[in-house]
Amino acid sequence: MSKKQRTLHRKAIFHTQLFFRKYPALPYISKWLCISILIGGLVGTASAGFLQSLEWATQFRESHIWLIALLPVAGFLIGLLYHYYGKDVEAGNNLLIDNIHDPKEIIPFKMAPFVYLGTIVTHFFGGSAGREGTALQMAGAIADQLSKPFKLNKNERKILLIAAIAAGFGSIFGTPLAGAVFALEVFLIGRIRYNAIFPAFASAILADLTTNLWNVKHTHYHIDLIPKLEFLPIVYSILAGIAFGICAAGFSRMIHWTGSVFKSRIKYAPFRPVVGGIIVALAVFAMGTTRYIGLGIPVILESFKQQLPLYDFALKMIFTIITLSAGFKGGEVTPLFFIGATLGSALSLFIPLPFGLLAGMGFVAVFAGATNTPLACMLMGIELFGAESGVYIAIACVVSYLLSGHNSIYTKQKIGEAKNRRYESDGGKSFSDL
Repeated sequence: MSKKQRTLHRKAIFHTQLFFRKYPALPYISKWLCISILIGGLVGTASAGFLQSLEWATQFRESHIWLIALLPVAGFLIGLLYHYYGKDVEAGNNLLIDNIHDPKEIIPFKMAPFVYLGTIVTHFFGGSAGREGTALQMAGAIADQLSKPFKLNKNERKILLIAAIAAGFGSIFGTPLAGAVFALEVFLIGRIRYNAIFPAFASAILADLTTNLWNVKHTHYHIDLIPKLEFLPIVYSILAGIAFGICAAGFSRMIHWTGSVFKSRIKYAPFRPVVGGIIVALAVFAMGTTRYIGLGIPVILESFKQQLPLYDFALKMIFTIITLSAGFKGGEVTPLFFIGATLGSALSLFIPLPFGLLAGMGFVAVFAGATNTPLACMLMGIELFGAESGVYIAIACVVSYLLSGHNSIYTKQKIGEAKNRRYESDGGKSFSDL
């Protein structure tokens, strides 16, 4: 290299250093934009495939109701798969949350195909489960494989997993803003990890765009009547929020209690979903309806159009708790949407607000109370139902969050800032420690 070339080389290095001193955020943005593009593309594609598979499984089951009789057999096969080959990924969403708090070994990629297969089988044979758990686990397992190629350290892996959860949630429900905030909120109650904001939003938006590019359609909801914001409607919204918070706390406690009963009474894990499958199948055939199994999207849509009976939310809660506690795979969130929307619709019997508005409030507020993510649920309500209902949605979510206490469907969720003085000394503890 000649003297002139060396001089030019030094000048180039100097100007590069000067440029990055002037714009210090650029290396961070560039790195995480590249990672977010990969996460968005991979997770969005996985969510699209999963949603299409789920729609096919649901339609086929509804056309061949006799398949529900095989739910115990399907449960046994799922139980065998996880008992012998998937114990290290059986914790599901709690494994993701645990790794955000304290990253250990890279999450095994097998989590993605295992939970995908388990969820499709659960829905195909008539279990009552959701889809968010599957989407988040698939996203986390896929994204964490990028840790080695990008040489991410422990703190960067935390950000990576938050971005993955944002992408999974945002793409599966078509709510990228809520997905990003959910990922930032869910692992630590009362605190948000701001250094993950850019990757979370970028990944969620890109994943949602990718899912849409695959021409996968999300369910659309509409609230026909929204009353003028006045004193009495606000009071009624608070009363509804109290009911939603109590419901959320009840669901969280019951699902953990039922799970512990299954584990204590049935020592051999593959037999648990057999027993749960027998209970669900017998109940379906005895009642003569499939209204309370699967995702329950038609009933959710119905809750926005007419006033539903009080028992709808209770029956869905029972079916879901038995299905998931026994060891079937899926998620809790879509059933929580069903429970909240039908409860809200039924509450219009006592609370003088439009049943469509109460259904929308319950849709997100029960979820807010059960996951302790009020900000994400407010955004989800606005994304799904429009900004006109925003204040009512916010009131219901905040009240439900406060009234649900320190309960959660995720046992590895930790308390960053306690909701009340009773738990102030427990900051940083997970719900499994309380």
